[in-house]
Amino acid sequence: MKIIVATIKPHMFDRVVQALIEEDVPGLTTHEIHGFGRERKDSTEISRGVTYRTKLKPMMLMMAAVTDDRVDRIKKIIAEYANTGQISSGKIFVLNLEDVTRIRTGEIGETALL
Repeated sequence: MKIIVATIKPHMFDRVVQALIEEDVPGLTTHEIHGFGRERKDSTEISRGVTYRTKLKPMMLMMAAVTDDRVDRIKKIIAEYANTGQISSGKIFVLNLEDVTRIRTGEIGETALL
């Protein structure tokens, strides 16, 4: 089992989620985040009608726990649908998932993901 963690641009979020739903991903957790990579130039952002400069870019964080046989397919979908063709399109990380328990049923391991 693996956890796929991806950071993507907010304007690409809906199309990535739709593609993952069509691929029947068992679940997805998301967060609005801010961060920077190698490009640390200031950017202008607008929040609540106020314009400000920041090095932290708005991004979306997505996490999905999947079985080992689905990792490559899910990574390919995220990479395809999140690609802006520009710097700062995002990153995909794959982490080992040691265990999982479905709280409601007590199921453990891969059966808890399905």
